Amino acid sequence: MSSLKDRVKKIRSLEAEKLSLLAEIEDLKRMADAKANALVDDIASLREDIKSLKVLMGAEKLQEPPPDVMKEQKVEAEKPQEPSPDLIKEQNVIAVRELVEKTLDASNNLGNQVFAVSPFSQCFDDWLFNMRRIVSEFESSSVIKVDEQFVRDRLHLLQDVECALALKKLEESKMGEVAKSLADANHLLVVTDEEYAEKSTALNLKKDLETGPLLTRVRGLMSDVKILEDTKNKIFKKKTADKLAQTKKDLQSAENELEAVQSKFNAEQDKLHEKYEKKKQELTGQLESLHKELERLETDTSIEARQAASNALANAVNALVQRTSLNA
Repeated sequence: MSSLKDRVKKIRSLEAEKLSLLAEIEDLKRMADAKANALVDDIASLREDIKSLKVLMGAEKLQEPPPDVMKEQKVEAEKPQEPSPDLIKEQNVIAVRELVEKTLDASNNLGNQVFAVSPFSQCFDDWLFNMRRIVSEFESSSVIKVDEQFVRDRLHLLQDVECALALKKLEESKMGEVAKSLADANHLLVVTDEEYAEKSTALNLKKDLETGPLLTRVRGLMSDVKILEDTKNKIFKKKTADKLAQTKKDLQSAENELEAVQSKFNAEQDKLHEKYEKKKQELTGQLESLHKELERLETDTSIEARQAASNALANAVNALVQRTSLNA
């Protein structure tokens, strides 16, 4: 039962699509008829234009000059006309100006090129190739002739930039060493902090071990002195006074010994701290220097040499044009 309903539903859907397609076909027929009518009108208009042209051509034919005159005019028209010297010179000036502008624009763009990611040396060979290509295209142009001075200038600027980029490449090769030295210095600084903390803790523990018994003794003697000073027994007054004096003497001796031990450990602690601070200061200075060096290597400093080469090429080209103009 369900299958029959589906079939009926599908048939109704197909009939609806059929009606839609028939409507579209009718629309297309109407459009085709409209275009056909428009073409008929265009053809009729073209026929009228052709008739008008035939009339005009017939009138012009009546006004044509004699055959001999037409032949002379045709020969004169076919005869090649040589450009004037002023025109040739003007054309050459324009060609030279266009060549110079093209060369200087390319050189300037190359000189201002920024290498975003290190190592920058991997871009040097391509850059030099492009610079030589710009020079070669300029020299090989037929609109200008280079002289010996330009050749010398060109050789000089290429040698300078090649040497500068070679030095930059050598500097960049040290980047790995600098990064490793920086990591080693950081590790050594951590180790230095840990060693100082361990030695300081050990020294304090040793100090406590040595001063502990002395502190106990001093506190005991101080307690004895207090007890003896509070004793009011008249019978043993002399004996108490003698014992008090001896106890005070022993207390002073114990305090002196405690002070000496504490002074010794304080001196050792100061020496340990001074040594630690000195080493830490040296490592901090080394780290700062390595950070600056690494930052410098990670910056494209070759742009200075490349801009100098671009400016030198511009000067050489302008000087050549000036010399050529003066000799012309």
